Amino acid sequence: MSPVAYPVSTAAVLHASLDLRIEQRTAWPPRAGEAQIAILSTGLCGSDLHYYTHGRNGDFAVREPLVLGHEAAGVITAIGDGVSHLEVGQFVAIEAGVMCRACSNCLGGRYNLCSRMRFASSAKTFPHLDGTLQTRMNHPAHLLHPLPEHCSPERGALAEPLSVVLHALRRAQLQPGHSVFVIGTGSIGILACSVAKALGASRVAAADINRGRLAFTKAHGLADDVYHIDLSANPSLPRVPTKGGPGAPADESIRRSRENAMAALDAFGAPDGFDVVMECTGVEASAQMGIFAARTGGKLMLVGMGTSTMSLPISAAATREVDILGTFRYANTYPSALALLGSGVLRGVDHLVTHRFPLDRAAEAFALMRKGVDENGDIVLKVVVEAPRPGHQ
Repeated sequence: MSPVAYPVSTAAVLHASLDLRIEQRTAWPPRAGEAQIAILSTGLCGSDLHYYTHGRNGDFAVREPLVLGHEAAGVITAIGDGVSHLEVGQFVAIEAGVMCRACSNCLGGRYNLCSRMRFASSAKTFPHLDGTLQTRMNHPAHLLHPLPEHCSPERGALAEPLSVVLHALRRAQLQPGHSVFVIGTGSIGILACSVAKALGASRVAAADINRGRLAFTKAHGLADDVYHIDLSANPSLPRVPTKGGPGAPADESIRRSRENAMAALDAFGAPDGFDVVMECTGVEASAQMGIFAARTGGKLMLVGMGTSTMSLPISAAATREVDILGTFRYANTYPSALALLGSGVLRGVDHLVTHRFPLDRAAEAFALMRKGVDENGDIVLKVVVEAPRPGHQ
C-alpha cells in the first residue's frame, strides 16, 4: 500500500531574535473538532515585532521555534470529525486564542481571562502554540468565523485588532453621543477612531507624537480633530515639591502629562474633557495624560500594553470619579467585528493596510515595521503577509 501523501505547509519560524527561517512542514489532517485552513492573509502586530526583534514579548521569551502571526483569515481545506457548521472552500477569520471552555471565566463569558488560555504565536505557554505565518494550519473549528459577503480575507484579518477595540469600547460602555479621545494612532488607535464613529460617537479626537499618523487619521475622516504631542515643548520641567521633600521624576512626568492634556483640550475646544479616553500606546505618560483628558465622571480605557509598573495620578482620577479600566484581548467579539467589516461603515479601513509581502519575504516585512517608514518615506501602518490561494500558486 502506498503511503498517504499529505500536503506541505510553508512556515516562517522564529528561532531567536532576528532569526526568522522559512521552513517546510507536513500539513497533518485536522483532528476531531478541528478544521484545516489555508492561510491567505496575516496582519503583523506589535507583539509579533517584539518577538522578532528581541526573542521575547515582555516576560514571555521564546523557548522553542515559534511560528508568529495571529491576525489572520483563510480558506478551509479540510474538516475533522464532528464539525458540521463549516465546509471546505469557506472563507473564515481565525480567532487565535484557544480557551479551556471549563473554568469559571470561560463559563462566565469572559474567556479572554481563561487561566489555561493558549494563544497562537504567544510564548506565554510551553510548548508554544504556532501562529498563522504558515500556508496551512489546523485550528479548533469553533474558533473559525465565516467571512460575510464583501469581506476579503485581508479585511477579515483585521477582525482580530478590531476585536481588541470592540472589547475595550464595550467595557467603556460607549453610547451614541459620547465624545471619544484616542491617544496613539497606530493601527489599534486608528481602528478605535473608526469604530467610535461607527457606533455613534458625537466627536472623535486623536493625539500622537507622529505627525504622519495624525495626517493619515485626519485625511481619511477618522477623527474630527487631531493634536500633535510635541515632546520637545517642555524638555526640562522644575521638580514639583512633595510632602516628603523634593519632587521625584514621576512628579515631573505627571506635570508634563497634565500640561499636554490641557493643551490638547484647549486646541480641541473641549475644556471639560471627553467621555471616553482610549489610551492605545501603553506609554506611562499617555496614561497619565488620559486621566487629565477625561471629563469628570468619564472613563480611561487602558488598551495599549506597556510597562508592568506605572506611576499614575490616582488622586486626580479619584476626586473626579474618572474610572480607569483595563482591557485584555477580547471575548465574543468576532461576529460583531466581521459584521462591521462587511458592512462598509468603518471609515478608512481599506487604507489601513499600507504594505504587503509574500510569506517567503516575512523577514523583510518585519524589517519594514521596525523602520516605520518605507523607502519612499511613506508611513507604515498595517503590514500584511500574503499567501496564494490553494491551486493559484
